[in-house]
Parts: sequence; structure tokens; C-alpha cells
Amino acid sequence: MNKQLATLALAIAAAAPAFAAPETFVADGTHTFSRFSYSHFGYSTQLSRFNKNSGKVVFDKVAKTGSVDIVIDAKSVDTGSDVFNEHIQGEDFLDTAKYPTATFKSTKVVFEGDKPAKIEGNLTLKGVTKPVTLTVTSFQAMPHPMLKKDAIGANAWTVVKRSEFNAGKYAPYVGDDVRIDVAIEAIKE
Repeated sequence: MNKQLATLALAIAAAAPAFAAPETFVADGTHTFSRFSYSHFGYSTQLSRFNKNSGKVVFDKVAKTGSVDIVIDAKSVDTGSDVFNEHIQGEDFLDTAKYPTATFKSTKVVFEGDKPAKIEGNLTLKGVTKPVTLTVTSFQAMPHPMLKKDAIGANAWTVVKRSEFNAGKYAPYVGDDVRIDVAIEAIKE
């Protein structure tokens, strides 16, 4: 009887489909950037970015689950002007002396078909944590043609009110709504 059970178990195991395990990907700092934009007195939409971003993404394509953990070096803000970079890093805005990083940690990844469509999570900026939802506008998972390793990439965005993060100086004249765009490329560990 034991031999029959062992043979049956082996046959079932051989016939079962292979199950993918969650895979961890590390953000490529040369292709991962967070950008932000806002209205400047209604004259124009100002575009800036953070030059140093790091993080990890866990992705399970079979189970359609994942997680995202991004760290933004707030001191790497790049507005295109050294004077304005210092202004944005001041107490009225990012206060990088007290809060040198901002983070996004996902709580849920919502899939449409085989691809993530929304990433729900918590954004911590200037010591304040608020729930946000990133809308994914593009996603790719495939072997990297140059590195010959599995890689993923995505673009996503959300809009936050900077006043909710204690950074509301000059609002509403300088727009309170800030669009945050994230471009990430990550390589499998």
C-alpha cells in the first residue's frame, strides 16, 4: 500500500503545474527616478526630480501579487537651480535636515490581467504618513537585453496635497496638488 501511495503522490507531483515563487528585484539607481510637478502661480507647471532613489520590488506573476518599497533621498532634489534646491530642502517644504528621506511602502498591488494596475500604499514625507494609490501606466517583465538577468520596469503616478504633509507654504498660489511620477527599473537579485 505504501508503494502505491508513493507512486500516486509522485504521479500527482509530476502532473502538477510548476508554481512560481515571489521574485525580488532591486531598483537600478541609474534608471529609477521620482519626479514631482505642481502649478507655479498658474503661470506654468514646474517639473523637478529626485536624483537618488533606491528600493525593492517583489513580484509573483503566477499568484498575481507583489510589493514595492521605495526610498527617495530628499536631499537629491533637482529643480534645475542650486538656489531653489536649497529652498525646497528648507523647513517650509521638505525639511531635509530633519527628514532626509521619503518612502513609499505598498500595502496592496491590484492586477488587471497579468500586470499590476494600481499600487496602494503609504507615502511618508516630512515625517507624515498618508495612504496613496499609484496608477501604473506601463509595466514590463522580461530578461534585460544587456544584463542577461530578469528585470522589471514600470511607470506610475499619484497626486497628493503637499499641505497634508506639512509642506503647504504659499498654497494655494503655488499649487497644493503635487503630481508624483515614478519611473522604476529593477533587476532580479
